[in-house]
Amino acid sequence: MDIEDGHDYESLGANSTMAQNAIAGAMAGIGEHCIMYPVDSIRTRMQVLSTPELGTAIKDASKKQLRNHKNLWKGVYSVIMGAGPAHAIHFAAYEFCKEKFNRKLASNTKIRAPGSSFEISNQLIASVLKQRMQLRDSTYRSVRECAKKVYANEGLRAFYISFPTTVSMSIPFQSVQFATYEYCRSRFDPEGAYNPKAHMMAGAVAGAIASSVTTPLDVVKTLLQTKGSSKDAEIKTCSGFREATNIIYNRHGIRGFFRGFKPRVLTNMPSTAISWSVYEYFKWFLASEEGDKFIDRI
Repeated sequence: MDIEDGHDYESLGANSTMAQNAIAGAMAGIGEHCIMYPVDSIRTRMQVLSTPELGTAIKDASKKQLRNHKNLWKGVYSVIMGAGPAHAIHFAAYEFCKEKFNRKLASNTKIRAPGSSFEISNQLIASVLKQRMQLRDSTYRSVRECAKKVYANEGLRAFYISFPTTVSMSIPFQSVQFATYEYCRSRFDPEGAYNPKAHMMAGAVAGAIASSVTTPLDVVKTLLQTKGSSKDAEIKTCSGFREATNIIYNRHGIRGFFRGFKPRVLTNMPSTAISWSVYEYFKWFLASEEGDKFIDRI
């Protein structure tokens, strides 16, 4: 499938505007997170279980959550509010920096753009609200109610307590994801044409690998972000990364850092495939004549 205006698809990052990249990124972020939200809810609930028998806990949790599937969508609006703006900035920064770095290095090497810092700052609060509402015993009826109660009971610090862990997880996650995606994309589609199948396959591989290597940090992040809703005194008073790590290790050993591993990978494989597929499609569409008309209308 060729671009109508005659642009080489691989050069769309340079030919498309920052606004086009941002719109494509926003659509990708919303599509990615919303479609896989129920599976992500199961992953969150598995990671905060306090029972020492991990295998039994996972089976019991899955059965209960599937019977009450409507609750798996609680907090999805926080993702929509956070993912759209965050991914718009993320992908726009990625394309901008990749083009600048590639031009400077005068090579075809794919450079991972430092867009994760934008995404971290934009999505941190949304992530806290999302995970609080995903808990099985959550009583929050809306994102607004959740935000007000968390702030009233725990203060502003509750929204940023996992910031160091989030940074330490997001940087390697995004680095691995972008590098893997670009490599797989070049292998699956050497010509660099718009190829939905290649984008989806490359995204799935990138999501699986990136989520696998960062699961231990994700478990720590989940504990910190949900500690205010915990009935466990030790978890509730946990003050940071080191203490959270000690709690997980003392109770469950190394296996504790891989709680929710399967649903995390099963979430990130299709969600990353969806994200890149949607992004590449909108990037292609917005560079076409129809896309120009769409941009003019908005």
